[in-house]
Amino acid sequence: MEKRIAILATNGFEEVELSSPKEYLEQQGWKAEIVSPESGTIRSWAKTDWGKDYKVDQVLNTVKASDYDALVLPGGVINPDILRTNEDALLFIKDFFNAGKPVAAICHGPQILISAGLVNGRKMTSYPSIKIDVINAGAEWHDKEVVVDRGLVTSRNPDDLDAFNKKIVEEIKEGKH
Repeated sequence: MEKRIAILATNGFEEVELSSPKEYLEQQGWKAEIVSPESGTIRSWAKTDWGKDYKVDQVLNTVKASDYDALVLPGGVINPDILRTNEDALLFIKDFFNAGKPVAAICHGPQILISAGLVNGRKMTSYPSIKIDVINAGAEWHDKEVVVDRGLVTSRNPDDLDAFNKKIVEEIKEGKH
């Protein structure tokens, strides 16, 4: 059965943290759509400079969590910082949690989950520079390539993408949590 996965991002997402999961999910025969507050295209960040532009498949205010089977939150420094102050983005993410659907966040992506008030009591990981933010928000932080807690998949950085991608697929196949 075809699954539909939302990848929520805006300008400044870490390119490989969007392109790698998107490609891996599409290899499963699933539809991975870039959802953004912006229409048209959004620009990636590729390690040390601006990268390629990516086509936005769906504008955030035209979709809802019930349209999707899972959510992926790429990192980068700029992307989560913008999304964490966007009320529509926070509500969209909360709806995935409320429905028990898998949510995956990598690198700085968990910052958005902190702003949405969704990490308290969870086991997770993140980019080391936001470890203290994750802990202060009430999560139990682990220095591992991938941590799963009740459908929430988190990883530290692009080096963890293989494990991150495999775990996302596993959680989507398991369904609601």
